[in-house]
Amino acid sequence: MKSTSNNEFSTTVFLHATTVLGIAALGLGLFPYVSTDVWKFVCHLSLAVLSACFRISLPTITGTLTINFLFILIGVAEFSLSEVLVIATAMTGLQCVLAQDRRPTTSKILFNVAVVALATTGTYLVYWDPRFAQAGIPVAVRQVTAAFVLYVMTTFPISIAIALTERRSIVRTWRECSLWTGPYYLAGAAVVILLSATTRMLGWQMVLFVMPVAYLITRSYQLYAGRIEDGLKHMQQMADLHLRTIESLALAIEAKDTTTHDHLQRVQVYAIEIAKRLDLPEEQIEALRAAALLHDIGKLAVPEHIISKPGRLTPEEFEKMKVHPIVGAEIIEQARFPYPVAPIVRSHHERWDGEGYPDGLAGEAIPIGARILSVVDCFDALSQDRQYRRGLPVSEALAMIAQDAGRSFDPEIVRILAENYLELEEMARLRLPARTRLSTEVRVERGLGPAAGYERENQETRPIGEARGPFDLLQSVASARQEVESLVELSEDLASSLSLSEKLGMMAERLERIVPYDSMALYAVRDGKLVCQFVTGANSRLFRSLEMPVGQGLSGWVAESKQPILNGNPSVEPGYLKDPSKFSTLRSALAVPLLNDKQRAVGVLTLYASERDFFTGDHLRVLLSLSGKLAQCLAHARTQELVETGATTDCQTMLPTARGLVAQMNAEIARCERTGGGFEILVCGLNGINQVRDRIGHLEANRVVQQFSTLLEECRRTGELVARMGEGEFALLLPARSAQGLDEKILQLHDFAWEAGQVLADEAMLSVAVGTAAYPVDGQEAERLLAMADERMNLEKAATKLSLPGRPARRLVASPLT
Repeated sequence: MKSTSNNEFSTTVFLHATTVLGIAALGLGLFPYVSTDVWKFVCHLSLAVLSACFRISLPTITGTLTINFLFILIGVAEFSLSEVLVIATAMTGLQCVLAQDRRPTTSKILFNVAVVALATTGTYLVYWDPRFAQAGIPVAVRQVTAAFVLYVMTTFPISIAIALTERRSIVRTWRECSLWTGPYYLAGAAVVILLSATTRMLGWQMVLFVMPVAYLITRSYQLYAGRIEDGLKHMQQMADLHLRTIESLALAIEAKDTTTHDHLQRVQVYAIEIAKRLDLPEEQIEALRAAALLHDIGKLAVPEHIISKPGRLTPEEFEKMKVHPIVGAEIIEQARFPYPVAPIVRSHHERWDGEGYPDGLAGEAIPIGARILSVVDCFDALSQDRQYRRGLPVSEALAMIAQDAGRSFDPEIVRILAENYLELEEMARLRLPARTRLSTEVRVERGLGPAAGYERENQETRPIGEARGPFDLLQSVASARQEVESLVELSEDLASSLSLSEKLGMMAERLERIVPYDSMALYAVRDGKLVCQFVTGANSRLFRSLEMPVGQGLSGWVAESKQPILNGNPSVEPGYLKDPSKFSTLRSALAVPLLNDKQRAVGVLTLYASERDFFTGDHLRVLLSLSGKLAQCLAHARTQELVETGATTDCQTMLPTARGLVAQMNAEIARCERTGGGFEILVCGLNGINQVRDRIGHLEANRVVQQFSTLLEECRRTGELVARMGEGEFALLLPARSAQGLDEKILQLHDFAWEAGQVLADEAMLSVAVGTAAYPVDGQEAERLLAMADERMNLEKAATKLSLPGRPARRLVASPLT
């Protein structure tokens, strides 16, 4: 931000200084005012003012061309300094006022007038320099010299102002904006020489014919340029369409890569701005603009589970990942860009020290666009959240980039990034063909090894149970024996008849001997989510509370891809990422999928450690050897759970069965023994349900039963339980209540039976019989109470007959408590 302030100060000083000097030159030139021929001056001034209305737009060139300089050169040869200044400043001021694109501010108008005043004064003094006359220099040479002076003094101040405002190179800005106008000034000098000779022979009135001729020439050129402009616009539209099509592919790759959706745009902003500060040619800037969007298009050839893997890649996976710059360059080559995009895409993973891939280029042999792209791509990747780690603060990301300057990155580009990253970050925030066979099977020989976001690479391997240190043969043999014995014990534990929690508890204890860990979690797949089935060790409360969608986070990725992960980052598990309140000291994770016989993931076993890169390939091998047994245990536990749920839940009404009711009654009896309370059990049966089934059919009878159970469930109060005992029979577990409250409940059951019968026809086809029993009056065991209530219900059925059409009679059965 400091460099920006200095730049703005320099721009302001230059503009004000130029304006003051120009106004001073204008004042000194106008006074005293001298006019040799008033009518001649008025005619020239009128023609000059009219010419100010004409602007010629040139195809492929930004800006317009005027013929103001022509009248200034004529005035220098024919009029006094004061008259020439009036003509020049009048034309310039009128053109500023008539600007069509945007009306300039007063300060800009004053600056333009001042520049023209300085240039006109300088041109006049050079043309009428006495030394030219003394040396006998011809008028033609003086006129060409005056045209050159006017050209330089007009174009350079404006180019300096533009360069300071846009923070660009002055020479480059002048070359792009003004160099092309030089020949027109020389041509203007030739026209002035011809006009001077004509006026000397025929009089100054011949100048009046200049305007019609100039208008015809200008109009003809405008028509011709318009046709060229239309053709160029069509070509540009086709080029834009071409680029947008490839941008769509780039966005598809970004979505496949599961990175932030604005990554490509951010990289493009950073890359283009750094290229401008390096003063690169326009062709290379345009190539970099396209490459910033398309540099990862080669990831189409990389399997999705590798791209989205939230951790370090294996050597085999990294070999496939290294193909993407080659494939990307091949795709770009088919697009046939007019500037070199493919070399940038191919080389954006090369390193400054030559250890990159795919070609092992080093130093300045790497294309400058690729060097810029590698720096900004890595910088943005470090500062944004990725699958394998959280995003770093911008300052920390920059520090990591600076550490690798001279090894991985071009030091000059890193320096420019370090000086301007705050400004570039703000800019990025505000701006928010024929088919070919791709080289997907190419093996790239270059590259040191896989990495996951600047994590320290761990190439160390050691036997299970062996401490880090010098290799010892006897210790290695002992460790191998310990591993075999532990695996046998673990297999026996998992094959035992213990419950799942008991098996997992014993497994966790034995597994820690051969695969040390700080936390262990076993996640089971339930309805597209991972639910913690077992957890032990540090942060167990946090892991137990996590519920991760399959495909998200470290364990979710393992469940979806069915691939293990070694030394992943635990902080990317859903519930940790972007949640500062959930802090964990765990730094590495080892996770394996648990697959059933049909190769479907039923769970994930994940071990966590507080040391970075703690787990080894041997640890992974041990877990893979246990994963089959664990998957069987998990699948068996799930099957048993479903069976138990089916035994205690009626599949038609989803109410508890008699078994579930007995379990709840036993729990209620235990509570009453502690508190001295009581409860009542009501057993009710639908009279006439068999006749309904015989008359209308099983499906309609099931509808009646379903309707009756729905009514019971909807009117259930807190503390009450509704269960289905059998075909057309239900039971209600009620807290102890008065005789009046019990009678109201029985009347409600009669109403429900009548209402359920209305589902079939407008006639009374059903009634209900109710039997009750109370704890502890009628018994102190669940089976005894149910038998008592069932016997009383049967007596009620025997005494009740199906009522005549109409609402059935309701008979009260008093509770033994009354």
